[in-house]
Amino acid sequence: MAKGAVGLFDSGVGGLTVVREATELLPGKRLVYFGDTAHVPYGDKSADELLSYAEQIIGFLCSQGADYIIFACNTSSAVSLRLMRDRFPVPMIGLIEPGAAEAVRRSAAGRIGLVATEATVKAGAYARVVSALNRNCTVFSQAAPRLVPLVESGEVDTPAAERAVREYLEPLQEQRMDTLILGCTHYPFLRGVIERVLGSEVVLVDPAAATVHAARLDMLRRGYSADTAQAQRDPGAAPVRYFVSGNAAAFRAVAGRLLGREPGPELVAEICLLG
Repeated sequence: MAKGAVGLFDSGVGGLTVVREATELLPGKRLVYFGDTAHVPYGDKSADELLSYAEQIIGFLCSQGADYIIFACNTSSAVSLRLMRDRFPVPMIGLIEPGAAEAVRRSAAGRIGLVATEATVKAGAYARVVSALNRNCTVFSQAAPRLVPLVESGEVDTPAAERAVREYLEPLQEQRMDTLILGCTHYPFLRGVIERVLGSEVVLVDPAAATVHAARLDMLRRGYSADTAQAQRDPGAAPVRYFVSGNAAAFRAVAGRLLGREPGPELVAEICLLG
């Protein structure tokens, strides 16, 4: 049985939405998270830059004992996942396939909106996977470059956030979407604002839960195990260890506002990993 940690990474605090799901669905598994806060946002980065970041981060996560990697970033999932699978011997899973499958399953009319970073939209991965799953479904994509900086600064329920959400969602509403993929792990922190703008008629799909569920099934197939008995005896036995490429105190503060609890200073470390 594999006993290593699960490694997760994102450009910043957005991947904490995936960590939140992982702590629920993978009880007893040790989690190691890397937030590349020195380079956030990823949406305006080139493919070469994203590949370089992913390679360095995954190498670091493996050095910390990770033997399974969850890409907690849609942009990296769209751009880097395929090549990283060729470069590292550890199993990996990204957000695109599980998220697309969930959207296809939940869309009644087959009119699926996607709000995401510029790089994710440009990669076209969601549209390709949705089309492969169901040719009767259409994806309408909208880049939303201002949303990640808003979340990274903790502005998730402010007039500025609502203005930006309304601006980005209006073109998708005009396409009569019935389902919206939150195609960046930062965006679920804006869920309240998004629901106010869209109302109850549009189904929101957060790929995080579907991805961690798929990862759990994949790990079980591969013979990985979580020490659920230990988790029941001591819920704090498998803490999340956080590493960031930027300021650790700033990460802790924003994470605390977004999650309702601040990771202790002993659990967050700054790593000068990336050039």
